[in-house]
Amino acid sequence: MEVKVHPVPEPPQLGTRDGLAYALFLPREAPRAGVLILHGADSAKESHFEFARAARAHGMAALAYDARGHGRSSGEFGPAAFGDALSMLDLLREHAPAVAVRGSSMGGFMALHIAALEPGIAAVVAICPAPEDLLLRLVRSDDDDLERRIDRGALEPWLASLSVYEAVRRISPQTDLLLMHAQGDAQVAWTVSQELHARASSERKRLLILPGGHHRSVQHDAELHGESLRFVERAVARRAG
Repeated sequence: MEVKVHPVPEPPQLGTRDGLAYALFLPREAPRAGVLILHGADSAKESHFEFARAARAHGMAALAYDARGHGRSSGEFGPAAFGDALSMLDLLREHAPAVAVRGSSMGGFMALHIAALEPGIAAVVAICPAPEDLLLRLVRSDDDDLERRIDRGALEPWLASLSVYEAVRRISPQTDLLLMHAQGDAQVAWTVSQELHARASSERKRLLILPGGHHRSVQHDAELHGESLRFVERAVARRAG
């Protein structure tokens, strides 16, 4: 029987900045763009290495990092989360001429708010984005099995002061927006993405509702990785032109 040996993927560059542990994936040639990857609650950067490798193969840089309170990053998850994401975006800009953000669940919430703060982002890909009320329920959960470290006292009022539905209105009309959601998602209803799409101010917005699936199915689908990367590529080319 013939045994096929597949090459081991080239590992990312690992590092830490301001207590945030990150993994940077760079293509062999100069990247056309970079994608900042934002993971969900109780997850970590490694959960999205498959997408990061796909981005690298597509000629893009990809930067995944552990939000505070998760993975190998120091500190607790709290109101500094947006500032941390913007800091990671600055790190990515050291390697790529244009940037996009891609987040799932809590990362989708983060991606939309970050894009509202930073009009220079070329594209946003938000996958099953979690609204603040759902995140508040997670914060108030007494589940000791959840792997997170949070600043509960600061996090609750901060989340209560935010609205992802208002944030999507403030995203620059020049920032392309792709919302993707599995119809079978039992944690975040697909109608959340439908409402966000309706409220978005972007001149180039797209909504993909996929039949069936579950909360994590879209973020790990190879075909949808390609769809996201082509969306980012078109957004970056349009801005450059």
